[in-house]
Amino acid sequence: MFSIGIAIVLVKKNIIAILMGIELMFNAANINLVALSQYDAAQIEGQILTLFIVIIAAAEAAIALAIIVKVVRSYQTTDIDELNKLKG
Repeated sequence: MFSIGIAIVLVKKNIIAILMGIELMFNAANINLVALSQYDAAQIEGQILTLFIVIIAAAEAAIALAIIVKVVRSYQTTDIDELNKLKG
């Protein structure tokens, strides 16, 4: 799942698709943390860390979507290559 997220981030040119790839990587890390915390039921550090990652991912998604909306309104595109050409 993490590898699929990395592939999406590297291959896609749409800002929304890249954001979805990043969220997929966060969720893959969360699954690993919860699965590893099941080996020792007395220690819940993995589950607590997963909760913090979910909170950070939600905040990151809200901020990123606000930035994406502003970029789309300004430049009328979600293509990363087009935005890179406009930097010039």
